[in-house]
Amino acid sequence: MHRMDLPIACTLTGPESLERRRTVLEIVRKIKVRTLYLPNGYAYEFPAEILESVRSLVALERQCCPFLAFNIIDAGTRIRLEVTGPPAAARIIEDFFGSADTE
Repeated sequence: MHRMDLPIACTLTGPESLERRRTVLEIVRKIKVRTLYLPNGYAYEFPAEILESVRSLVALERQCCPFLAFNIIDAGTRIRLEVTGPPAAARIIEDFFGSADTE
């Protein structure tokens, strides 16, 4: 669960953020099947074959964005990644992971 008292800020530097996007995030974003809006974030669906890549991304993101909560749901042929946080975090989630409008 995310902590409401944590500052809404990623701890990555600019170059670190660009590298994260280039190496891990862009791969996951390209494979995304569907994006769903949640009241406190978004859910992203992927083919089950990239479960380990999604787990790696979540492990990295937990280190730099402790104000976000990540939940991976394995549904067999598809996986769902739920990224949630306080209301002020919505823009960060959209920018980094994508929104329903960027499908």
